[in-house]
Amino acid sequence: TTTPAHRFLGYAQTHDQVGNRATGDRLSATLPPGLLACAAALVLTGPFTPMLFMGEEWGASTPWQFFTDHTDPELAEAVRRGRRREFAAHGWAEEATPRKGQIDNFPDPQDPATRDRSCLNWAEPAEEPHARLLAWHRALLALRRDQPDLSDPDLAAIRVAYDEEARWLVFRRGDLRTAVNLSKEPVEIPLGGGPGRVLAAWEAVEHPGADGLLRLGPESCVLLGP
Repeated sequence: TTTPAHRFLGYAQTHDQVGNRATGDRLSATLPPGLLACAAALVLTGPFTPMLFMGEEWGASTPWQFFTDHTDPELAEAVRRGRRREFAAHGWAEEATPRKGQIDNFPDPQDPATRDRSCLNWAEPAEEPHARLLAWHRALLALRRDQPDLSDPDLAAIRVAYDEEARWLVFRRGDLRTAVNLSKEPVEIPLGGGPGRVLAAWEAVEHPGADGLLRLGPESCVLLGP
């Protein structure tokens, strides 16, 4: 394509994706910090204009649940019924007895507590593991600003290699490579020469050896330069 890369958005999650889930759970509700770091590396060193969902940069633990404040009782009930119908096909209506503030075991959009649960906890950015993840986002953003290759708008110039079974992926932008290991086991990634200096890494990693192999730990990622 000849369309400049910056005209596209790149992201791991959005308010629509999270808010339209039954319980408003973010990626941080199910993924460990290492995989959240991998997602950040892919988004923030990728070719597209990156978009982060509020609190994503520190792996916020708070959900983003669908909430409303309709004053019309009929409209409020219609919204409740709509949510119930929407998720009935996924088994929510067949769950155990709902708790207070929930309907069919997912949040009642009209309950003020649903909105309150969705507010960010601003103490988290200073606490672990959130602080480390926030520092990782800051490091990646600094590299995106300082490395010209990370602002190259040419999508046709990007090269990608991956192993679906081993669960690793590498993409190259100019002289820079982003490598992620999504598996629970260490992997050896054949780079075939080229850049090998570690610019940023989620976990400690050695520079690629003379054999051209990058040895990357489980659920980890690295940005390599020349």
